[in-house]
Amino acid sequence: MAVTTRLTWKAEKSLQKLLGHVSLSLLYKSSVHGSSIENMLQRCAYQGSTVTMIYTNNNTFGAFILGHYPNIEEESENPDSSFYFSFKKDNRIEVPTFLFNRAPKITDDSLSFYSCDRVLFCLVPNFKKILIDGPLRDKQFTTSKLHFDYLECEVFRVEGIKNDSGYVRRITRATQHREHLLAELRAYKPSTCLIPELRILMLGPVGSGKSTFINSVKSVFQGRVIRQAIVGSDITSITEQYRIYSIKDGKDGISLPFMLCDSMGLDEKEEAGLCMDDIPHILKGCIPDRYQFNPEKPITPSHSTFITSPSLKERIHCVVFVLDVNSVNNLSSKMVQKLKRAHKDVLHYGIAHVALLTKVANWDEILQDDFLNMNKSVTYKSQIMHVSKMLSIPISNILMVGNYASEYEVNHLKDVLILSMLRQMLRATDDFLDDLPLE
Repeated sequence: MAVTTRLTWKAEKSLQKLLGHVSLSLLYKSSVHGSSIENMLQRCAYQGSTVTMIYTNNNTFGAFILGHYPNIEEESENPDSSFYFSFKKDNRIEVPTFLFNRAPKITDDSLSFYSCDRVLFCLVPNFKKILIDGPLRDKQFTTSKLHFDYLECEVFRVEGIKNDSGYVRRITRATQHREHLLAELRAYKPSTCLIPELRILMLGPVGSGKSTFINSVKSVFQGRVIRQAIVGSDITSITEQYRIYSIKDGKDGISLPFMLCDSMGLDEKEEAGLCMDDIPHILKGCIPDRYQFNPEKPITPSHSTFITSPSLKERIHCVVFVLDVNSVNNLSSKMVQKLKRAHKDVLHYGIAHVALLTKVANWDEILQDDFLNMNKSVTYKSQIMHVSKMLSIPISNILMVGNYASEYEVNHLKDVLILSMLRQMLRATDDFLDDLPLE
C-alpha cells in the first residue's frame, strides 16, 4: 500500500518554488513508520538534503536541512545551511523564513535547530511534541516558549537542490526581500491625489521585451507565469494595438494603482513599426486602449477614437525605454535616430523616463547579497555605458531584468529583480509628479 503525504498539492508547489523547482520524495511518515528518532534515522539517514514537515491541528511547519541528516550526538557537516518555514492558510510559504546559524543536532530523543547556542526549533518524536522558541513564535503568543503536540511528522528527500550553503542563504533572503517588495508595492499610492493610477509606457525596438516585461510583472503578482500580453520573435512587431494593462494582486485581487502600457515596436524601416508621429499623442494621453496602430499613417484629431482633451490621469507618467542587452551595442544608426527622437519627445513633455535592459542571462549576478546596486554588473558594463551615452540617461536610471520568457514556473530570485525594477520605475514617476506645477 502506497504511503501518502498530508502535504497539499499547493503547499508542495510552494515548497518546490522556494527551493528552486526541486522534486520531493517522501521518506518517512511517523504514523506509518513509527514515532521515534531511531525510526526517522533508519529511513532518512544518508539520503541527501531533506525537508522535515510537522503538522498540527492549526499549523504546518517545516525545516530544511542541506546534506545528510546528522548522526546521533554529531553535528551536520553543513552549518548555517538549514532553515525554518511555515505555511499560510492558502498553502503559500509564510515569510520570513528563518535561517539557523548552527547545524542541527540529533540526540536519542530529539532533533534540534539552533541560533548560536539557543534551541529555536526542537522536535521530540517519541512524545510527538514540538518546541518553538524566540523569533519563530507567532506574534499572537506572549509566552517565551511553545510546547505542543503534533499530529504527524513527515520527511522528504529533496532532489535537485544545489549543494551550496550560499545558495540556501540566498533563498531565505530572497524570500524575505520578495515579500518586503510585494508589501511595499501593494501599499503604494501615487504622490498626488490627482492621479489615481500611474501609466507607465513601454517603448523600444521590435523584440526588445516590452510585452514580456508586462507579462513578468503580472506573473509575480499572480504567483504563476502569465502570457496575457502577446509576445513573439518575428522581425516585425507582434504588438499592433496600444494596450493598457492593469496589474491585479492575485487572481481575484484588486487592481494596483499603476498600469503598464504596451506599444508597437520601433522598426529601423521608415514605414514599419510604430509611427514616430504617434508617440507625442501617446504621451499626451490622446490614444485610447486597443487603438490599432498604422505604421504608414499616424493618428490625427479627426480619428473617431482620438481623445481631444485628455486629463492628467490619462497621460503617460513614465516612459521605459526597453532594449535588448545583447544587441544594444549593435543598433543601426536609423534605430538610434528613432530612439533619440522619441527621447526628445519625452523630454519635451517633461515625463519621467528610465531605460530597461532585458534578456539578461546571468540575472542572479545582478542580485548582490544585500539586493542593492542591482544595476552594477561587470558583464554588462559596456551596454550600460552605451545606453547612458546614447540617451543621456543617468546610470542610476538604467535598470536590468531577466523576464519570464520561456519559464513555466515563477522563481523567487527572479521575482526580486522584476519587483525591484518596477519599484524604481514608480520612484522615478513620483519624482516627476512632485515636480508638476501646483495648478
